[in-house]
Amino acid sequence: MSADSHVTALGEQTLALLWERTRRQGDMPGFAKAIGAVLGAMRGEEDGEFCMTETVLSDPVLTNKVLRLANSSMYSAFGQHVNTVSKAVLVLGTEAIGHLALGLKLVEELSTGGAESTHAHIEMEKAVLAGLVAREIAATVHSPQTEQAVVCSMLHTLGRMMVTFYLPEHWVKLQQCGGPGGEDAAAPALLGLTLSDIGMAAAGRWNLPRNLVAGMRIVEAAGPDEAPEPLGAADWVAGIATLARHCAASMWHDDEAGAAEIEHVCAAFAPLLGLDLEQVRGAIAQARETAAEELAIAPLSKPLERRARTLARTRQRAAGNRLLQSGLADMQDMVATASPGQMVSAALETVYKGLDFSRAVAFVRNRRENRYAARMCFGPVPKDRLAAMAFDDAYEPNVFHAALNSDRVIFIENARDPKFAAKLPQWWKAGLAEARSFVILPLSANGQPAGFLYGDWDETFPPIQLSQTEFALLNDLRALVVKAIERRHQLEMMNSRAA
Repeated sequence: MSADSHVTALGEQTLALLWERTRRQGDMPGFAKAIGAVLGAMRGEEDGEFCMTETVLSDPVLTNKVLRLANSSMYSAFGQHVNTVSKAVLVLGTEAIGHLALGLKLVEELSTGGAESTHAHIEMEKAVLAGLVAREIAATVHSPQTEQAVVCSMLHTLGRMMVTFYLPEHWVKLQQCGGPGGEDAAAPALLGLTLSDIGMAAAGRWNLPRNLVAGMRIVEAAGPDEAPEPLGAADWVAGIATLARHCAASMWHDDEAGAAEIEHVCAAFAPLLGLDLEQVRGAIAQARETAAEELAIAPLSKPLERRARTLARTRQRAAGNRLLQSGLADMQDMVATASPGQMVSAALETVYKGLDFSRAVAFVRNRRENRYAARMCFGPVPKDRLAAMAFDDAYEPNVFHAALNSDRVIFIENARDPKFAAKLPQWWKAGLAEARSFVILPLSANGQPAGFLYGDWDETFPPIQLSQTEFALLNDLRALVVKAIERRHQLEMMNSRAA
């Protein structure tokens, strides 16, 4: 707790109850475990650097973030590209990496923490949001204390999180007394100490480093009649954390009153932090955009709209599978009498509708010309572009020949990945490059490729993963097309013998 805090007998009772609940229920979602692992690496003795490297490498997401930070413009003075975590530890230092790791672990634990109480979940989301705000604001000036500011901002409301998580009945009383948003003011009378004091007490139990505890302090903005004086280096992180906490509390509600409060606190804190007001506004706007995707129940994340979109996509996939199944039933009825061309047309229409492709194209192999060429399509493909979609059947190291050789359905989730560019032929880049994802259904008869079906999705379609059910339906569908092709070959052989 802060040095000037005086804990009353009531405050001691509150803390005793809090620690008893903590002992019985376990640490608020994984905090102590996450913090302990990182701090243990930061406090390593002679092999501290190795401990930190080992800790980072155990988490692929953290590894990526550490290397990205080490290669950022903030550390460009170190020259050559940093390729290993071992070197990143030397460049950044164990403290900076420790703060980065702590921030990531806290976000993970807060985002996935199974808080039964809605109040606790709200406070955890606000803590994550405060971390996002702090990162964006501190990054505008390339501060080497960015990661420390992120951690301190998330811990700034630790007292509120602890009470909502472990003492929910007390939180209800605080809201009844002070009203929603007035819990801090009501705490001394009802709990015997402030919510900030409770956060400081928890930080002390976890043996957090002094610089993090210092960053959890509340910094008061200058009054309307006072000339703001810029904060010193020792108070800068606490100032960022205080601003981030205020912004997160107001931003979470996503209403006009919150927007006005954000504008007020930004105007008050920007000069204290030596920041340009427009920079702060831009940073908060960026944090808001990220939070809208990452948070679950905050009004700004539009949870009802998000749930509606998810349900719509689920229904769309279910309806699409029914279309695949009904198209497959039609093809089973016609396979005994239909020509290969008719079966290809039915298959192409079925996958186009069932998978909601942006475009679907059928390619046929001409053995005499030793070429594959587009023969029919659904979707917006100009005729001249369709006519240009042809390539030799001699093997080339690209994804289409790989699919034909393996005779397996191939799904490409991200066709725009730069690492994948070499596996895409020039004819695809010239005619189908708008695709983000695509599927290839090879058609092999009697062990020889006869053609393939191609379908893709552009940017207007949400990112997709094919299910095992869909893969099975696609394989059943292409088996029927192949059956028609093989029957035609048998008839041609019988007719040639009879002649």
